[in-house]
Amino acid sequence: MSIQMIDETAKIGPDTTIGYFTVIGKDVCIGPGCQIGSHVVIHEGSVIGEGVRIDDHSVIGKKPMRAKRSIFQDRKPLPPARIARNCMIGAQVVIYTGSVLGESVLVADGAAIRENVTVGEFTIVGRLVTIENVTTVGRKCKLETGCYITAYSEIGDFCFVAPMVTTTNDNYLGRTEERFKHFRGVTLQRGGRIGANATILPGRTIGPDAVVAAGAVVTRDVTEKQIVLGSPAKYYMDTPENQLLDNQGWDTA
Repeated sequence: MSIQMIDETAKIGPDTTIGYFTVIGKDVCIGPGCQIGSHVVIHEGSVIGEGVRIDDHSVIGKKPMRAKRSIFQDRKPLPPARIARNCMIGAQVVIYTGSVLGESVLVADGAAIRENVTVGEFTIVGRLVTIENVTTVGRKCKLETGCYITAYSEIGDFCFVAPMVTTTNDNYLGRTEERFKHFRGVTLQRGGRIGANATILPGRTIGPDAVVAAGAVVTRDVTEKQIVLGSPAKYYMDTPENQLLDNQGWDTA
């Protein structure tokens, strides 16, 4: 009785270990020195770099599902999922086809990364985080437990998103055709930070080194190097000089 199902076209690098009941599809390429857990599914064409760890029950390269009422009806074939070297993927993670993870990204247990998402190198995606489709996340970011990054968002380098932050992209709450003219995610620019349980409304931009306080509701753009708080969020003070990204004494290139 076979304890694995590995397609004959798959390429497995030397010193890679594979757990029980794992399925590896057609034309998958896995680099050397990887650790693939049990009950993992790696779909057709996925590319896994050197030294990657994928824990039990995770799925790589999942194809998206489209409900008949979904506004996302583009059914063009997507490129394979790509995971760069030294990434760590926790248990029960789902990474969709068309997504790209840069070097040394960590994706914690239960997170979901949808199709056409790019995550920059050394970024941390926390437990139960969801990153929706057509979103870009920069380098060396931290997306903390349970935060929700809506579709069509852009997150710059060195950004921090605290637990349970909610971002949105539809001011019309799913009603009237007018919403399609304004459908847009959130932009968080370089070094921007969002506190726990904050809500960011559709299309809003949070400038470089700006801070959104915990529990705030952002209804307007947030100016660079300013702190906002409250509902609706309003200016509180400038970001202190010693809190600015370029004054931290570590590499922010």
